[in-house]
Order: sequence, then C-alpha cells, then structure tokens
Amino acid sequence: MSEPARTILLAWCAVGAAVLLVACTEPERDAARSLRSVLGSADGTPAGFARADRIRDFVFPADHGPHPAYRSEWWYLTAVVSAAGTATQPAAREFGVQFTLFRQGFEARAGEIPVPNNGPEAWRTGQGYMAHVALSDITARRHLAAERFSRGHPALAGARAEPFRVYLDDWQLASTGGTFSPLRLTVNTADFSADLLLTAKRPAILQGDGGLSRKGPGNASYYYSVPRLEAQGELVVGGSSHAVNGLAWIDREWSTSVLGDAYQGWDWFALHLDDGRDLMLYQLRRLDGQTDAYNAGSLGNGAVSRTLTAGDFSLNPIKHWRGWPVAWQLVIRGAEPQQYVIRAAINDQVMHTAVRYWEGVVHLEDDEGRRRGTGYMELTGY
Repeated sequence: MSEPARTILLAWCAVGAAVLLVACTEPERDAARSLRSVLGSADGTPAGFARADRIRDFVFPADHGPHPAYRSEWWYLTAVVSAAGTATQPAAREFGVQFTLFRQGFEARAGEIPVPNNGPEAWRTGQGYMAHVALSDITARRHLAAERFSRGHPALAGARAEPFRVYLDDWQLASTGGTFSPLRLTVNTADFSADLLLTAKRPAILQGDGGLSRKGPGNASYYYSVPRLEAQGELVVGGSSHAVNGLAWIDREWSTSVLGDAYQGWDWFALHLDDGRDLMLYQLRRLDGQTDAYNAGSLGNGAVSRTLTAGDFSLNPIKHWRGWPVAWQLVIRGAEPQQYVIRAAINDQVMHTAVRYWEGVVHLEDDEGRRRGTGYMELTGY
C-alpha cells in the first residue's frame, strides 16, 4: 500500500470519526492510491455503488449536480488571474486560485440526495465532504491553502444541480441566476479571500471516450470539463485588495473505482494557450516506469476538439524541486508536431492538506522561452 493511499484512508477515517460520525471499516487494500479516488474497491463495487463502465448520455444542467449512486465525486475549479500594474509595480501581478469540493458517499443513493431543511432527516444524507482552497501569489512567491471537512447537511455542506451550488460552510461555487453560467466563487480564510464572477465562454466538453475516462484496466470515471471561463473579481491577501481578471477551468468527475496496484499516482495539466486553444493532459505513473496506455487528453478551441491518446503526446520531467517535477518537456505529435516546456510559476505550490499533493500555476513556453499559455498542474503520489 502506498503512503498516499494510507494518508487518504486515515484522512477519511478521521472525517468519519470526528465529523461524519460514520465507521471507517473498508480494508486498507481498498484505499485509494490518488487524491481524486478517495476510498473504494479496485476489485469490485462496494456497498452497491454504481461503476463508470460504459458510455452514457450526459444531460445538463442535471450532470452539474451530484451523482450519489457513485462513491466519489469532485468539482474542481482553477483560475489564473492578474491585477493591473501600478506606478510602483508596472508589471501585472499574477495569482492562481483553486477551489475543490470532494463528495464521498458512505451509502449508495439511487436518486437525488434528500435535503430537508431541519430535523433528523437532514443529517441522513449519507455523504461526507472535503473542500480545498488555495491562492498562489506569484509575485510574492507564496502559496496559501486551507481545507475543511463536513458531514453532509443542508446547513453545512452539499451540492445541487438547479440552481447550481456546491458548498462547505461559507466556501461556495454557485450560479448567479437561472442558468449554470455565470457562476460566483466566494471563499474566505484567515490568510486570503476570493470573490470571482465566472462566465463560461465555451460549452462543456466530454473527456475520454464520450465522457468515459478510462484510468487503467477495469477502472474509469465519468469526466467532463468546462474549459474556458472568463474570471473577474477581487482577491484580498496580505491586507491588500486586488481587482483581477483572467481565465478559469472547471473539471468534473465521478466514479467508484480507484487506481490499480500498478500505479503510484498521476500528473495532470489544464492549460489555456494564447492562440485560443484549451489543452488537458494526464499521464498515469506506473510503478514499473513504463508509459501507460491509458494516458489521455484533449486539445481544442471550442469549434474543433481533438482527443489525445497515449501515443499522441509525451511528457518528460526536466527539472525537480524537493522531489517534485516542476518543469516538463511536452511533445504533441501529429501532422504539425508541437513542442513546449511546462514550467511551475513558483516551485513551492504544495498542498499541505490531509492528502499531500502539488497543485498550482504553470506557464507554457516555446523553445525560446517565450510564454505561450498558462494553467494548472497537479502532481500526486510523489
């Protein structure tokens, strides 16, 4: 059992004992081996939960909401924004913002999660939630993060499709009106706060095979992205307020399976290219060091989207910081091959949360070191 898997298991056991008041009795062999697959079974379907094992029809706005028939689910927002320069600091000040809500089912539900407003039934959602927020202040070269846990309860934490809202306490991502977009992100911590308006400029895209994203033999998730949203609003950090604007990305996945024993983690990238294209890539890191056949991605501009398979690209680390690969050589193969360097905006963007991982802002550069895009990188299992 890998150390990341053990950490995840203990984190969710702590939630069960201290917050969710449920027993954490799954055997260790069923613990997830990565951040985004938090408990489950690699050998079968636990406790009646459904599995992502076939192509399905995606229906919006319903699929923006929770899927309690599946054990694990997440809403993942990342944004790279900038504040205008000033007389004393002419260059724009760059920030990264992350908000993630993880839903963990402790019993399978065939339909919507009931949300009575009060009484004993309000506590019987059968769900647990974990939220992570982070701010990368690139100019100040600092990374701030916080996390919260909660049992599912309408007054504490939850998710719904219409009107869209996912939240834990006063951290929330929610629609501002009757449609999914625009959205508003509001988070407040002891170190920073963010209030961003997010407007989708492109429709959701289905990742993998029609939204079925395979993560190894017999394991998969349902996965779609809202790849390009305009972001504008206010950040407060270090006692200073900054009016910012930029681009954001939303990832959505739900599943019951976990990474198999052949894997130790993954490397994931979501990038906005300056030429208007959106690029998502992930590679699964095998314990034997071989390139995995299930590596995948997508590249598109809204009108045309190309699904990338393992043979269409390669990612190789070219610089490390304290064991984390913080610069990569990326090659995209095809009729017009492309080559880039993906470089961390600052090296230390480690999430020192219950599950330790690296998540932060990266810059896409060409062979001559000129910036060609920005986005986010996630590294697990190091």
